[in-house]
Amino acid sequence: MTPARDRCHAQTRTGARCRNPAGPDGLCALHRRQSAPAPASAPDPSVASFLDWAEEALEFLGRRVLGEYEVDEFGHDPDLVEHVLAPLLRPLYRHWWRVEARGLEHVPASGPALVVGNHAGTLPFDALMVALALLDEHPAHRSLRMLAADLAFGLPVVAPLARKAGNTLACAEDATRLLEAGELVGVWPEGYKGLGKPYRERYQLQRFGRGGFVEIALRTGAPIVPVAVVGSEEIYPMLANLRRVARLLGFPYFPVTPTFPALGPLGAIPLPSKWLIEFCPPIETASLGSEAAMDPMTLFDLTDQVRDTIQQTVYRNLLARRGVFG
Repeated sequence: MTPARDRCHAQTRTGARCRNPAGPDGLCALHRRQSAPAPASAPDPSVASFLDWAEEALEFLGRRVLGEYEVDEFGHDPDLVEHVLAPLLRPLYRHWWRVEARGLEHVPASGPALVVGNHAGTLPFDALMVALALLDEHPAHRSLRMLAADLAFGLPVVAPLARKAGNTLACAEDATRLLEAGELVGVWPEGYKGLGKPYRERYQLQRFGRGGFVEIALRTGAPIVPVAVVGSEEIYPMLANLRRVARLLGFPYFPVTPTFPALGPLGAIPLPSKWLIEFCPPIETASLGSEAAMDPMTLFDLTDQVRDTIQQTVYRNLLARRGVFG
């Protein structure tokens, strides 16, 4: 890959460093034009906004053609996330589900941390919304490197996008490497048991497995930040699971919701529930030492503490939410 040119010194609307190539003055064409004195007859704001978008899109396409973008060893492509993937998700975050993020100050501005959340909703939109909350609303605009199931990396289209978005296989080796590199790692211990549970069991957390995520945190000394998501359970209320169809297709479950498969492709449109995402105070692990990872009781106690923290926060926010659709 061609080495990237110097990046623009300006910041984007989210406060992140601009990824466009810089000219001799240290600015890209977009920010150079924005910093120029306004003309006597300023254009209509909507026209100016479109011109800014078009110019930024051309800068992005130019980088893709010339190979002037960075990809890490896991395949993470921050430039693609910032200019393509995140903009596709923002209408859902801001307008459809009207996500309210709380407790962002509990997520460290730098260094490693393990973000552990509840998982539900048939499709993993909850993980995507947590990642977008951290990217857009956290003061440090941190990227969440999520641990995903094997299925995500076996599906056409989804697999390469999952890699480029910063996801990697849910295995101890990859999680450890990311944490040791100072990354923010996301894990969803309920897995398919949470995603595919029936609507009648909504907001009842499933088992957190054998505490593998706690062992990783202890070995690396990374703090654990529990995160509770309310709202995802109602986007695709699962009334039944067609297990035989799921086995035939190679899926962990095949949902029947009020709209799917009855309405065909229209049934894939999620319901506009009101979302609350709360990041809880971090649970420190460094003081316990890496040798604590060999103690089954320590693993059990910490796993239970994380699960109970998330469950109680979910219950509290359900009571605070005015209604399912806000």
